[in-house]
Amino acid sequence: MSKPDTIVKMARDGTLGRVRGGRKVIVKPVRPKALTEAEVLAAAKADPDNRPLTAKALAGMKPVARVRTLRRALSPTQEEVALRYHIPLGTLRDREQGRSQPDQPARAYLAVIARDP
Repeated sequence: MSKPDTIVKMARDGTLGRVRGGRKVIVKPVRPKALTEAEVLAAAKADPDNRPLTAKALAGMKPVARVRTLRRALSPTQEEVALRYHIPLGTLRDREQGRSQPDQPARAYLAVIARDP
């Protein structure tokens, strides 16, 4: 003998109703318990895949290249940005990948592009 299917539907008022074997039952959702800051930190430290960063590890991280962020906000390809703003394609790629940093005039030019693309 097969078991009847269980179907859960949400009503317009937000309540959940379970229909099983032709019988409807109202299901009250269980809200998760809010964690304290100490519990959040303990859970983060216990996670082997995503431990919180130490101050030393944070200081050693490279910042995200502003050129990449700017280009993604404008949403064209690297080639289109290079042609539109007269930036050599190799320079644009190097800056996006963090191999080089723009000098002060280039940063000013990027700031102008960011304000008025």
